[in-house]
Amino acid sequence: MALGKDYVTQECSIARALEVVGERWTLLVVRDAIYGVRRYNDFLVHLGIPRAVLSARLRTLTEEGILEKRRYQETPPRDEYVVTERGTALWPTLRALGQWGREHVDGSRLRVFQHADCGGNVEVHGSCAACGTHVPVADVVMVPGPALDSAPADPVSRALLRPKRLLEPLEPLETDPVHLAH
Repeated sequence: MALGKDYVTQECSIARALEVVGERWTLLVVRDAIYGVRRYNDFLVHLGIPRAVLSARLRTLTEEGILEKRRYQETPPRDEYVVTERGTALWPTLRALGQWGREHVDGSRLRVFQHADCGGNVEVHGSCAACGTHVPVADVVMVPGPALDSAPADPVSRALLRPKRLLEPLEPLETDPVHLAH
């Protein structure tokens, strides 16, 4: 029997949420957008996702109000995808899923999330371990963890090796020709 594509018979808010973000790749696209990835080619290169799948995921996330499509260049026309408030609200879910993966799947610490104000680590429930403050996503700094590849092949991963605040646009490395053309 084939698996259904929706959860219409489920009386459950988790099932309803999965209707929006439950497709394979979707949360990774949202994760990258929160990390500051905004351009189609950057998503494509960083995720290794098929073009048709990426286009479909970006269209759905835009239609659902999780991402907003914004024009950044007129000639030729080019758009970027910016996380909305609704998309930012997925950050606690992504943070918790990452923590679960570290504890129950691979044990690696690829990224560390710190409070921009004091440098304390942001715990799974969103509070700062050092000062106890609940840290909004815009005040989270992402830094490479000890298990992160220090020489990744793709330019987006290399750019993500630098500490950066979440939600701020990813600044490409100047030596990456793929970014210089965009």
